[in-house]
Amino acid sequence: MLAMHGSKEKMMTSYQTIIQNHQPLAPARYTAKRIIKNDAEALQIATELSQSFKEKSIQRDAERVLPFDEIEAFSQSGLWAITVPKRYGGAEVSSLTLAKIIALFSGVDGSIGQIPQNHFYALEVLRNTGTEQQKQRLYQEVLSGLRLGNALAEFKPKNASLKQTQIKAIETGYVINGEKFYCTGSLFAHRIPTLVIDEEGREYLAFVRSDSEGLSLIDNWTGFGQRVTGSGGVKFTQVFVAAEDVIPFDSAFQHPTLVGPFAQLMHAAIEVGIARAAFEEALKRVHAARPWIDSNVDAAAQDPLTIYEIGRVAADVHASEALLKHAALTIDEVRLNTNVETIAKASIAVAKIRAHSTETALKASSKLIELAGSRGSQSVDGLDRFWRNARVHTLHDAARWKYYFIGNYVLNDIFPPRRGTL
Repeated sequence: MLAMHGSKEKMMTSYQTIIQNHQPLAPARYTAKRIIKNDAEALQIATELSQSFKEKSIQRDAERVLPFDEIEAFSQSGLWAITVPKRYGGAEVSSLTLAKIIALFSGVDGSIGQIPQNHFYALEVLRNTGTEQQKQRLYQEVLSGLRLGNALAEFKPKNASLKQTQIKAIETGYVINGEKFYCTGSLFAHRIPTLVIDEEGREYLAFVRSDSEGLSLIDNWTGFGQRVTGSGGVKFTQVFVAAEDVIPFDSAFQHPTLVGPFAQLMHAAIEVGIARAAFEEALKRVHAARPWIDSNVDAAAQDPLTIYEIGRVAADVHASEALLKHAALTIDEVRLNTNVETIAKASIAVAKIRAHSTETALKASSKLIELAGSRGSQSVDGLDRFWRNARVHTLHDAARWKYYFIGNYVLNDIFPPRRGTL
């Protein structure tokens, strides 16, 4: 049974009724208010909407109020459909535009910035492995306002690469049995793309309706950061899925595709957004702080050691933003000429920003609290949320392995592995 946090008044109307007896939350009717046509329109809407989410960001984090209203507004804006290819009626924005938009929302609220990541990821898998009929139907649903969650990760297998959630063919389609964890965005989703394995060991992505019988959404995410991502569990007990809602997954990595680099670019954008926001908040706090007693200056902004630390963070944030831009441009360049060599090039470009953004987000968010002084520790200001969000999100992938793959590529000409975690 899905246990909700926060007042029901804060939830959007279609999510107010919770079905008991371990039944999932019935999905809202989705009708997007607009279809975005180009990159400029997407950036303008994202800039305006992200700023409107600032007001209650501290409260959402402190009280763990799940952002149902914000996610509804986010998807209603048309932003959740911006990667739909033009031939299917979407804007098909550049990877750079998408990265900028994710960074904008992540700077306001790291959780909100992460929630649509798996939605865009599933759409990229669909682009690469779905049939023409599946693309036409699912892309149209997304243009109409459909939100996708995810049920990819599992916590029971000894190795993260092993999957136990099974899909089995029946006369009318398939049934799924298993349990998933860290299912970011699924509490807000209409369909939940689920990574499953068949009896022959093949992996598929099943676009399961969130109101399916036998599906349970479990709000049990207790991470100290990214607290309102809705990253709980999903349990499947004889859950039916139609054959037309199942697409190959493993082939997206057996052949050279951009699925992996594209996914990792979005993760990097989340961290870059957090880093930029933490840095800008640090500038405000330093101007309001008192100088250290040994500095012999009248204002903290005149303290030479504070100036030094701000300069270091400024350089790192700018470097991360430059690496993010380079990686995004590389992905779009490679999309026009995809092969083993170019995919490796894109993967390494993304690995560079993932490694750097991990360190920058942690440094910027930590220095924010340090330079704000003891006043920065007050819970009413919620400055710790930047570091907590950065720390939890950067656990998604190990930066040390990014450096290893980069080093092996530039030193030994060894291509990095193709998978969703690079």
